[in-house]
Order: sequence, then C-alpha cells, then structure tokens
Amino acid sequence: MFPLATDLAAGFTLSELTIALLVGSLILIVCVAAIRLSTRTGMPSLLIYLAVGLAVGEKGLGIGFESEQLTQVLGYAALILILAEGGLSTQWSGIRGAVGPALILSTVGVVVSVAVVATAGHYVLGWSWVTALLIGAILSSTDAAAVFAVLRNVPLPRRLTGMLEAEAGFNDAPVVILVTALSAYAAHTGEVISPLWMPFVAIAELAGGALIGLLVGYLGGRLMRLSAAGASGLFSIGIIAVTVLAYAVAASLHLSGFIATYLAALVLGNMGLPHRAAVHAFATGVGWLAQIGLFVLLGLLASPSGFPTQVVPALVIGLVLLILARPLSVVASTILFGYSRADRLFLSWAGLRGAVPVVLATVPVTAKARNVDWIYDLVFVLVVIFTLVQAPTLPWVARILGVTESHKAREMTVESTPMDDLGAQLLHVDIGPASHLHGVAIFELRLPDGADVALVVRHGQTMVPTGRTTLRHDDQLLVVCTNAARERTEKLLHSISTAGRLAGWSARPAKDRKRPGRPGRGTVGSVGDKAE
Repeated sequence: MFPLATDLAAGFTLSELTIALLVGSLILIVCVAAIRLSTRTGMPSLLIYLAVGLAVGEKGLGIGFESEQLTQVLGYAALILILAEGGLSTQWSGIRGAVGPALILSTVGVVVSVAVVATAGHYVLGWSWVTALLIGAILSSTDAAAVFAVLRNVPLPRRLTGMLEAEAGFNDAPVVILVTALSAYAAHTGEVISPLWMPFVAIAELAGGALIGLLVGYLGGRLMRLSAAGASGLFSIGIIAVTVLAYAVAASLHLSGFIATYLAALVLGNMGLPHRAAVHAFATGVGWLAQIGLFVLLGLLASPSGFPTQVVPALVIGLVLLILARPLSVVASTILFGYSRADRLFLSWAGLRGAVPVVLATVPVTAKARNVDWIYDLVFVLVVIFTLVQAPTLPWVARILGVTESHKAREMTVESTPMDDLGAQLLHVDIGPASHLHGVAIFELRLPDGADVALVVRHGQTMVPTGRTTLRHDDQLLVVCTNAARERTEKLLHSISTAGRLAGWSARPAKDRKRPGRPGRGTVGSVGDKAE
C-alpha cells in the first residue's frame, strides 16, 4: 500500500513526499491526457477523474483514504476556486437577462426539488423524513460545468447559456446552507436551527454573503488596478486572492462564503481590469486543477463494495429527480419570464449533478449524524449513472428541441497587452449549416464603428477579407471590436444569422452603417489565442 498521510499532525517525511509527488504528478498527467477522450466522446471529464480516483484507491493500486473530514475541507477549497473561475469568466451581459429566473431556480426551485425528492424517498423507499429531506437537499445542486463540457460545440442561445451559468454560480450557496442545517438537525447537536427560522437564517446568510462579495470584489478590483503595472502573472494571483478573501470574510461572519466568492469574481471579471487574458488563463488553469483534484479525491473516498446495494435506490431517486423534481423546479422558476416549452424541457434535461452533491454527501458524516454512511455511496452511484444517461444525449436533445442557434460567437483570449491598452476584444464566430450569414458579403453585415472582420478561415485556408468577401457555411470569422462595440456586434451578427441580411436595418442608427465600398480589414499583433 502506498503511504498517504491523512493526519498531518502525524508528520510527513521526505520519502512520503517523494512518493506523493510521483503518484500525484502521474495522476495529473493521465487526467490532462484524458481531456481528448472527453472531447471525442462528449462525456464530462468528471467521470474520467472519478474513475481515476477509484483505480488508484483500495480496490485498485491500493491507496487507502477514508477521511470524510479532509474530503469536505479540500472539497470546499476546490469549490471556492471553481466558483472563482466561473465568476471571472462570466460576462454580465450574457447572464443579465437570466439573473431573475436563475435566482428563483436557485432558491424556490431548490425547495421544490427537495420536497419532491423527499416525498418519494419517504413513501417509496421508506426513509425517515429527516433522511429524505437531507438527501433531497444534497441532490438539489447542479453542475453546469459538466453541461458546458458537453455542449461546448453546440451553439445555444444566450437565454439558456446565461440561465445555466447563473444557476451554477448561485445555487451552491443556498444548498450548502440547507444541507448543513439539516445535518445538524439529524445529529441533534447544539447548533440546531428551528425549521421555522431556517428560511430566515438562509436568506440573511445569502444576503450578507452577497453584500460582502460585491464589496470585496469592487474594492479588491480598485486596489489591484493600482498595481496593474506589475507582471501579469503576479496580478492574476492577486485577483484569485481577492475572490478567496471574499469567502474568508463572509464565512468568518457566519455568512455564505460561496455566494460571496462567486459575486466577487463576477464583479472582478466585469470591471475591465488590465491583464484580462492572463487572469482568465490563470483562473482556468486553477479551476481545472481544482476539479481534477476534487474528483480524484472523491473517487478515492468511495468504496465500490457499497455500490451494489445503492443501485436501486439511486435509480428510483434519480428518475424522480430527472422526470419530476427538476422539471417542476424549472417550471416554477421560469413561468413568469417567457421561456418556451422547449427551453424548459432542455433546462430540465440539462440539470446534471456533479461534484457538489458528492462533496455535500460527506457533511452528515462529519456532523456526527447517525446511520448516514450509506448516503455517500448512494449519491456517488446516482451521479455516475445519470451523468452517463444525460451527458451524451444533451447535444441531441438540444437539436431535437430546436434550441440551438445557427451560428456561435465566443470571445477569444489574446495574450497581448496592447489589446488591453487599445480597449479591444476579439470574437470567434462559427457560421453553422443553417445560418443566414451564408451568402452575405462582409459590407452587408453593417458592423458598428469600432468593429471589423479581421480574418476568415474556410476549409482550413485563412484569408484577410475585403468588403466584398462573401461568407459561406462552416466559415470561421475573427472579429476585432472595441469594448463599447462588442455587445452591438454580437446582437447584429445574431439577428442576421437568424433572420437574414436585412435584419434590423431600419432600426440601426445611420452612424453605425458602413458604406458598401469600405473594405473589412484588420490586423492583430502577437496573437496567441484560446477559445473560452
């Protein structure tokens, strides 16, 4: 058996460090290489990482790990970094219209989901009400990172991507509060909150955490802006430190640290700070490292011998969650916001469960609740089974429901400080097979002042277009635009792709219409790009 120090107080020798580094680096290399498998199969990488954790565990290579307490601590640390990365990479313009329904889905929707799952657990599986409510709460958090890992090549409209992004940022915080309170209640500790007071305590913790997050994010961003002249790598570390500070401040005041982290990162990501590309690249790397470490750790903690007895309960609860609880939550949260039936069906199917429920399954054990050791195995099995069912079918479901768009535009991260100095951004536009951008000449796009098509890639060949260059299906465009023109550029491309070349013509200000003879050229120096 490989030595693994789970009790730091017992010491950690140099020989143990060598073996830990050997095993850890090999695991990281395998997990990074597995991304290609995830991309080709459409399977979320979380399943691969969980499998790696199981493979090196007691039933595999023999690494013993049984500490729920350490798993919870490291799991929370990983979730902080994952939420920070999510907030920093989220554009406010992309989620602004979805904040209302996402907040309701993350609060009222969670209550609906917990109630439905708990009812099924109590009457169908015979669980006590406390246990049933606890499992319902644990399973009420979704993993939008898994959704986007599957759908990165499927162009979804803003109303859906914004909803999924906002839900991912918001729903962890209320779920953690609910699971912690129910675990304390099940353990009969002195910290039990009366069920009548629980909603008020949760609202107070969320509101206080949100205020702390907004304040720390804004003040931290202003402070970091003063130090922007330094190296971009050091600046990136400072930005991540601000998001972690938001969690620490909120948690020390007994407020929601998770909502504070996400909102602080969201504020920082939308302040127009310098070194934006470097910050995003660093945050993405930290987020991936946190996800890999978290999922491998969860796989290590799992005991395969306990899985068979939990398959039937996992199937029952999973089907209730997928077919009844999630759709009811989505309907209750979007009924006032004009979402179509197809949108609701897709949002219901896209409610993948991931790392958060598995981490939260350790909370009842660390809270000293009795007879709850089996909950971890149940949640683990459910997450694996229903990820296998939902994840590969998500692109197909999106196309069948008709919620995909005919083109896809995404921001390009460019490692070039002059882009910050010029206040410029790059957009990568894919022209899909049904897009009405096909046959449109560059000058007919009528891009606003401050935006131009710099490059066209067609069948693997690149060309610098002129105003007369005609676009074709499967073309990829590199659009350079100023910060001020970005939103108008995206809206215009979307409208033309959907309704044709005359879309929005009468509504466009004269100053934004380009003359037909104007060439569409643009140059970017020292570009090292990566699609987000």
